[in-house]
Amino acid sequence: MELTTMEAMIQGEAKLWGNIFAFMDSMALRCALELGIVDIIHSHGGPITLSQIAAGIDSPSLNIDILERVMRLLVRKDIFTTHHQPSDSGEITLYGLTAHTSRWLMQGSEFSLVPFILMQSHPGLMASWLCLSQCVKEGGTVFSKVHGCEVIDFAHKNPEFNKMFNDAMACTAKLVAEPILWGYRDGFGSINGSLVDVGGGTGEMVAKIVKAHPHIKAINFDLPHVITTAPMHQGVTHVEGNMFEAIPNADAILLKRVLHCYSDEDCIKILKNCVKAIPKKTGKIIIVEHVLEPNGNGPFDETGSVFDLIMMTVNPSGKERAQLDWKKLLEEGGFPHHKILKIPAFPSIIEAHPA
Repeated sequence: MELTTMEAMIQGEAKLWGNIFAFMDSMALRCALELGIVDIIHSHGGPITLSQIAAGIDSPSLNIDILERVMRLLVRKDIFTTHHQPSDSGEITLYGLTAHTSRWLMQGSEFSLVPFILMQSHPGLMASWLCLSQCVKEGGTVFSKVHGCEVIDFAHKNPEFNKMFNDAMACTAKLVAEPILWGYRDGFGSINGSLVDVGGGTGEMVAKIVKAHPHIKAINFDLPHVITTAPMHQGVTHVEGNMFEAIPNADAILLKRVLHCYSDEDCIKILKNCVKAIPKKTGKIIIVEHVLEPNGNGPFDETGSVFDLIMMTVNPSGKERAQLDWKKLLEEGGFPHHKILKIPAFPSIIEAHPA
């Protein structure tokens, strides 16, 4: 049924109010994580009262009215659930965890997104967004407009922020690992020889690949200061070097969330070094990155556009790319043949061949 002009205007107004106050959703979520509410409810094994939540929070002067109002918003956002239980004095409201959202919010769980949420809502990063229009006018990175340096330099100067940043990166890396192993299991299985993880950090990802596919001879390749901190992994050889200079020879190369950190020019340099490192007829590269769908309606399409702004905020050359961007980049880098594999997670897998 066609909307009247008034109905359409009201819907537009409602959407605008949602955008105006969107930051409050993340602030309320941060509040719940700092108070440990998800873990308090989980430790009880089921829905509990507001008083029981309050009792689990270490604060002698807790304001239960404010707590209730924060919980009310988070229930509307499907972070928590409510159940109403009859009692002698009326109904008691019990707060519980949601089946598929709260699991990502437990401290220390295998799939916890808590470190990433706390980093993105950190005052240092939040303040950066207030300079977004300045960045549009003048260029540069939003973070450096506020702090006078890039995020990596800021982390080096601030140990607490550095730990938070590293924890955030580690938690997202864990989330990506299992979908990659499942979504590209046949691709890894078809590697008849060696695999180099370029920019592989301390080697956790390639170690998981080798564990699932023991026939692969794996190399974890990164800068010297990274490799010196890398633990030993069975079936993995650590090699230090610089991907802009040369990449170790292998039958296949993995680039997991590497290229989105660099400009097109730098990516082409990396890709050309990949071409030199793999067999022309049988070699391949495996790229794990977001593929932007600006008009898509998939569960992560809007998140992909947001991540593009995040990359722009903290990285001078960082950006996410759409399918045509990847096609152009790969062709110029020496990979005329590629296919994009959608996996049931945030990133996609791009498999490319030089011939």
